[in-house]
Amino acid sequence: MIVQQTLSLQTRGRGTYDITQEVCRRVRDSGLRLGLCHVFVQHTSASLVLCENADPTVRRDLEAFMARLVPDGDRLFDHTDEGPDDMPAHLRAILTNMDLTVPIHDGDCRLGTWQGIYLYEHRAHPHQRRVACTMIGE
Repeated sequence: MIVQQTLSLQTRGRGTYDITQEVCRRVRDSGLRLGLCHVFVQHTSASLVLCENADPTVRRDLEAFMARLVPDGDRLFDHTDEGPDDMPAHLRAILTNMDLTVPIHDGDCRLGTWQGIYLYEHRAHPHQRRVACTMIGE
C-alpha cells in the first residue's frame, strides 16, 4: 500500500523546526505496520535534516557552521533576486538534503534514541513550507 500526505508549516525564518511528531503521526495514521516513510521538502531554499534532538546546541552549531561556510551577502554570488540570503539559502539546501527516508516498524517511525526530523529553513524571513510524506509498505 502507498499513502501520501502533505505537511504545511509556517517558519519564523532561518533555523530548524522539529517535525518529528507530525511525520510520525502520519505514519501511525497510515495504518502501515512495516515499510518506509519518504519525506521530501518541496522547496529549493529549505531542507530536511535528521539530527540530534536532545541538545539544541547541536542545531545552533550547525547554523554557525553554515553561516561560516555560506555567508549571506557574499559578493561571489550573482543570484540575489530575493535578497542577500537568496543564493546562500539555495546552497545550504543543496549541501544538506531535500529528502530523507525513515523505516516504519510496528506502525511507527523507527528512529534512534536521539534522532529527530527537522525542517531546516535557510531563508532569513518567514515562509510557508510544504513537506510531502509518502509511506510505502504493508
